[in-house]
Amino acid sequence: MAERETSRDIDQAASDWMARLDRGPLTPQQQQAYQAWLSGDPRSKGAMLRAQALSMMSESGKALGADFDPAAFEEPRPNTASRRKALIWTGGAISGAALTALGLGLAPASATIRTARGEIRLVPLKDGSTVLLNTGSSIRVPKDANARFVTLLEGEAYFSVVRDTARPFTVEVDGRRLRTTQAGFRVRKLDESPIDVLVDRGQVDLGGAHQIAANMRLLFSDLAPERPQPIAPEVVARELSWREGKLAFEGETLKQAADTFARYSDVRIQIHDPQLAREPVTGLFAASDPVGFSRAVARAFDAEFEQRGDTVVLTRAAAQ
Repeated sequence: MAERETSRDIDQAASDWMARLDRGPLTPQQQQAYQAWLSGDPRSKGAMLRAQALSMMSESGKALGADFDPAAFEEPRPNTASRRKALIWTGGAISGAALTALGLGLAPASATIRTARGEIRLVPLKDGSTVLLNTGSSIRVPKDANARFVTLLEGEAYFSVVRDTARPFTVEVDGRRLRTTQAGFRVRKLDESPIDVLVDRGQVDLGGAHQIAANMRLLFSDLAPERPQPIAPEVVARELSWREGKLAFEGETLKQAADTFARYSDVRIQIHDPQLAREPVTGLFAASDPVGFSRAVARAFDAEFEQRGDTVVLTRAAAQ
């Protein structure tokens, strides 16, 4: 009887496959071998998930810039917090929420794939590319197994596209088509907001003269796109922190932060003081923990915290 592979062996194989997928498209023989390995042991899918998460984590340290000091990311103490300063707090163990929320499974042909509120799902495609769906998002994959084509219906998705110069990968969103032969990029389509395309590696073409290179972003205003704008690598990493189950803020108001948390949880944060709602928030937070975030906010800004079922109420302390 063949000796059963150890978990270490499976993790190593997953790392090898991850590296191979990142280098370019698999041959038919390699694709067959990959699928056989993925379905051969129940632990293989989880190992691929960990390999993908580790690949994404390699960029997470850039989220707050080159001068970021991890020691500063501590839950603020009541005797040192200033209500006029931006809050800095980690909000939980790194990548814990991402690893528990991610799902893994090869996308079936002609499928609509959705994530619920608070869910993050990794979807491997048949060409070796992957789509990471953020909370409350959906994509459609066509019937043709050889087509490199995905439609973003709503929400936010990160596309990690393996190289294939003969078959460009296309993402369609609201009738617009984004094409690339190899890239990593985010597309976001939220209600009442412009479509937002952000590229962190490779290049994405929109047809005509419009191209978005690495560390650039483009917003679609009405029917026409604006000019792509360069952004700093740390801003790119901050924008993509949701891939690890984190929310990164850099001076957004507390009201804006509360609205962002509402995308990930049924818990709602209510802020009754307009001045408190305008306080700036800076830091990296667990997307799945709006209650912990609110408690830290209350301590940092000398506010009162009250939880009423699925509602958290923040008000200024009576002494203010």
